[in-house]
Amino acid sequence: MNAQTYLETVTELVAKVGNGQAAAVQRAADLITESLAAGGVVQAFGSGHSEAVAMEIAGRAGGLVPTNRIALRDIVLYGGEPREVLEDQLLERRTEVAHRIYDLAPISAADVFVLASQSGINGVIVELALLIKERGHQLIAVTSLEHTARSEPRHPSGKRLAEIADVVLDNGAPYGDVVLGNQSGAVSSVTAAVLAQMVVAEVVERLEQAGQTPPIYLSANIAGGYEHNLQLEARYAGRIRRIA
Repeated sequence: MNAQTYLETVTELVAKVGNGQAAAVQRAADLITESLAAGGVVQAFGSGHSEAVAMEIAGRAGGLVPTNRIALRDIVLYGGEPREVLEDQLLERRTEVAHRIYDLAPISAADVFVLASQSGINGVIVELALLIKERGHQLIAVTSLEHTARSEPRHPSGKRLAEIADVVLDNGAPYGDVVLGNQSGAVSSVTAAVLAQMVVAEVVERLEQAGQTPPIYLSANIAGGYEHNLQLEARYAGRIRRIA
């Protein structure tokens, strides 16, 4: 159970997920392309380690500029809550928080959402998904179908994220999110990142095929990258938030 074993296992799983989720990737790209065409942006959210998926979607080099990352910390940064609320290790189970972060976000009717959760059962993620659909948005979920199927929902509705989304991207991670026998070797962040980048690649290709210049971030650490990004971000002033 060493590094080589993990590498071999995760490499096999990445290929399995990438190939097995190809159709879902296409459907997700359809929703995002349609949203961008209507003047929308991609709203991405994940709590816990799943926030890494939102970071793959919003505000990174090689990614789309019309993207915004929603986070639990928004209730402090934009909502005036005391910093201490973020010390609650069960914050992601509180359904009322979903309404706060939705109301605080710069959301418009054309926006599409990407919600990420390994288990897909906690109060915030399920309540936010229900709220998103209630408000008429399209919803893409990144989750583990194996994990969620074996887990009891924690939301009063008894629903799981995968049961609410318009498109589900299965990250292929097992129940418990580890692949080594000694209970180490987490994989969901790896496979979910691959899926996120596959979706972005599809969207970019579709924009190019439509004769458009895709609004893509360059690394701020290459010549002209920072200036390039500022120019594109100006098109979406008030629609996207960028914090350190």
